[in-house]
Amino acid sequence: MAKLDEVKEILTTLRVWLSLTIGLIAVLVSGLVKRFDSGKIDWIFYSGSFLFFILILVAFLIMLKIAQKTKIIREL
Repeated sequence: MAKLDEVKEILTTLRVWLSLTIGLIAVLVSGLVKRFDSGKIDWIFYSGSFLFFILILVAFLIMLKIAQKTKIIREL
């Protein structure tokens, strides 16, 4: 039973991190659109765009981990 509780706790933590990552993506995209609309295409815009793609990659990796932990729970 302890192994199951451990995996469930890790799964819950991963879901929280995924929610935070998605929230950061939403805020970042909002800021990027605002800068684009006002015509401020500078290094901040490009670094924000780079960060956007990094966060998308992180969200994808977290989703893969969630799927992996869900399979582990199914096997227990």
